[in-house]
Amino acid sequence: MLTAIDLHKTYRKGAHQVPVLRGVDLQVAEGEFLSIVGASGSGKTTLLHLLGTLDRPDAGEVHLEGRRIDQLSSRERDRLRNRTFGFIFQFYHLLPELTTLENVLVPGMIGHSALGWLAQRRTWRRRALDLLERVGLGHRLRHKPRELSGGEMQRAAIARALIAQPRILLADEPTGNLDADTGAAIIDLLRDLNRRDGLTIIMVTHNLDLIGDTDRVVRLVHGRVESTLAAGLLSRLGPATDVCS
Repeated sequence: MLTAIDLHKTYRKGAHQVPVLRGVDLQVAEGEFLSIVGASGSGKTTLLHLLGTLDRPDAGEVHLEGRRIDQLSSRERDRLRNRTFGFIFQFYHLLPELTTLENVLVPGMIGHSALGWLAQRRTWRRRALDLLERVGLGHRLRHKPRELSGGEMQRAAIARALIAQPRILLADEPTGNLDADTGAAIIDLLRDLNRRDGLTIIMVTHNLDLIGDTDRVVRLVHGRVESTLAAGLLSRLGPATDVCS
């Protein structure tokens, strides 16, 4: 479904160049729950941003179902991110002045003209209510972010990421700000979305305790894919420090 071919990315810090990705090849199947692990600075987040067209590679290509997408125009990439990709980040990025329900509706408002939104707002509102009920926030519709716990804010962010019915969910350290139990509950929710809805999920994480229930694990080392294996074979990777430190 999604393919990366020989991706390279370098960032500049003053007069210095910092290579982050050094030729990454990756294939993601439709309906797969894929984890990407690696040490800090190995290129995990950069790879996720390139796959989701949040950034462009210096070299290499990204294809969605055989169509190259990394060279699309800004407008086409905006449309792709609004309709095909959903994003969850470590920091929830909820708008503090909006309620939970309003935050979830934001992508629908952005993706339509004023008249288009008015014509479809009831459909979007029903969808948002259904999603918030599914993620366990049906009782928190009118609460603002400051009134929610960290886990509740991440659940709201997941509902917002799903409101436009994306086919691929990109999750960057989605449990990074949560305690262990709350983080595990978020992973359970993502797995349920993957199994019941067939949602393709690509998740970046440093926590090996969370990836045992995913389908496959890709390990990045110094900007390259060092290993790929089924999550059930994690024991062959050795201690967690070997993978993510």
